[in-house]
Amino acid sequence: MSSTADTSSLGDRAAFALLEYREGRPDALGDFVREAMPLLWRTVRAQGVSREAADDVVQHTWAALVRHADSITEPKATLKWLLVTARRAAWEAVRKDRADQGHRTELPDDDAETSATLPDAGPGPEAEVLKDERDRLLWQALGTLPKRCQELLRLVSLADRPDYRSISTAIGMPVGSIGATRGRCLAKLRVVLTEHGEASWT
Repeated sequence: MSSTADTSSLGDRAAFALLEYREGRPDALGDFVREAMPLLWRTVRAQGVSREAADDVVQHTWAALVRHADSITEPKATLKWLLVTARRAAWEAVRKDRADQGHRTELPDDDAETSATLPDAGPGPEAEVLKDERDRLLWQALGTLPKRCQELLRLVSLADRPDYRSISTAIGMPVGSIGATRGRCLAKLRVVLTEHGEASWT
């Protein structure tokens, strides 16, 4: 990579690698893969994926980037695209693993009629609608914040236990500043939500 790419944030280097790959120079993408692998791996593991399955999910994510390299309209969003793709692939892996475990522990006399009589422990349709609406309002409010806050809060939301070192690498923010900056950004987000009548967020 060039010296400019070496001194930029991980997000900038992701954009650089994608553009180089599109121009027929895959070496930059290979360098970026090695650099970003720990961040993707931690993101996947944070979703509850086993250590063994995490490797497959991460490889799937990189393969998806190669397949969609020409369709990513904003190169600067490449890192975010990777993190979101990794997170979704991790969720799918966890879902399949739980489904497989359910099949393995199913009793021999279970049948469709018996299963149909069991109460649904999941949220009802009303709860799902409310959740979707709250999520929509939340992301809409997030979009009004400064870009720095948007980047930080999006990355923090990707894991149950955010890795500040990985986030620092991703957006070029000192580790010691992330906690305080996150607090200020959340305060701004609460103000926006309150102004839109979402008092329950405060």
